[in-house]
Order: sequence, then structure tokens, then C-alpha cells
Amino acid sequence: MKSIRIENISWIELDKLLGEYDTVVFAIGARTKEHGPHLQLNNDYILAEKLLDKVMENVSVLVLPTLQYGYYPAFLEYPGSVSIRKNVFRDTIIDICHAFINHGVRKFYILNTGISTVPAIEEAKNKMKDATIAYLNLIDFDKTLPDIEEQEGGTHADELETSMMLYLAPETVDMKLAVKDYHPDNGYLSRENVVGKTYSKTGIFGDPTLASVDKGKIIVDNLIKYITEQINSM
Repeated sequence: MKSIRIENISWIELDKLLGEYDTVVFAIGARTKEHGPHLQLNNDYILAEKLLDKVMENVSVLVLPTLQYGYYPAFLEYPGSVSIRKNVFRDTIIDICHAFINHGVRKFYILNTGISTVPAIEEAKNKMKDATIAYLNLIDFDKTLPDIEEQEGGTHADELETSMMLYLAPETVDMKLAVKDYHPDNGYLSRENVVGKTYSKTGIFGDPTLASVDKGKIIVDNLIKYITEQINSM
């Protein structure tokens, strides 16, 4: 069976399919969150949609629309970045799942493109005793990658993320504006150099100037395999 984006069918059609599919997948990809000067505010949304398309070729699941808001407090000093409260984000995930639990679905996979979103997703997972939830944790995934990273450090709009976008959606990347911006302190990104925060004039945390299409293909190919294995293992 092929994967189906359920927004494109009627509830009558979906009702007939619920007995044939046992897993629902949805992505979390911010549609308005800063990604430095070289990437668009909707970077995570585009990334999520592109990854979903590729994953759908490998598994048989029902796919919900991408959740476009989440818990991203680290970026609020930068215009355009939106973060909803952690408990609201957690409970939104729970409510989405319950809408399908009520119709017999018990397995959910969350294709998560964020990092600050992980604790809230984990809380939702622990609260959902009547369902199985698995999700993408990019920090765990990065540990499985071949040794292609050249930057000294980074996690946001950096070498790896920019490489993925160069491969998946090059029209959304302006490499002329990419700069290294890495200040290895702990804390939320800040436009001011203050104690307790990570100073980043650009909103970048890493070195996107090292990004390339070839690196992006390696990352994406490995990521699709990783996600597919996670879903199949459910």
C-alpha cells in the first residue's frame, strides 16, 4: 500500500482505510523561525515536507499535515520567530494523537525537525499510555552520520542544515549571505553579548559556509534510511 496524505481525501475514504493502516505520521516543521540571513523563515517547514515526500516512498502510513508551530524559545530575539508554550505544544501533540486513537490507531511517528521540541515530545510520549509514539531526534541521528562535518561546532542554520537545504531546496538558500557565526557558550541565542546566552549576531550557530550539495545528499540519504527504520521498527 502507498502512503496517503489524508488531507487530500474525504472522511468517508479515510474511514475505509483505517483498518488497513496502523501508523499515522506527522512532521513538526516551523514555518516562521529565523535561520540566519541565508535561509528562509520557513526553512524547517520546507525541510519537513521534502523529507516526508521521500519517507512516504518507503513506508505505508497515513500522513497528517505538518505542524507549523512548536516550542522554540531560543530564537525569540530574532523577528519572525514564533514559539508556543511548552505545555501547549506538548498537549497539541497529545490531542492530535487522541483524534486517531478514538478511531483505533495506536501507532504514531513524529518527524521532528527541531531540537528544543524534543523534551515536549518526550513528555507527550510518556503521557500517552494508550499509544506507541516514536520520533526523530536529530541529535541522536547526527551521531550516526559519516564523518563529513568540518565545522568546529553548530546546530542551527549551520553546515549540516544548510547542506540539506542545498540538496533538497537550493532555491531557498542564498550562500552569498552565509557566514560563520559560532560562539560556544550555553544558552539561548542572543543578539546581545550577555552572560547566560549564546551571542549570535546573525542567528546562525555554526558555519554554513562549509555546506555543499554533496554533503546534503549524504545527510538526507542517511536520514531517510534512519527514519524509515524507525517507522518499520514500530
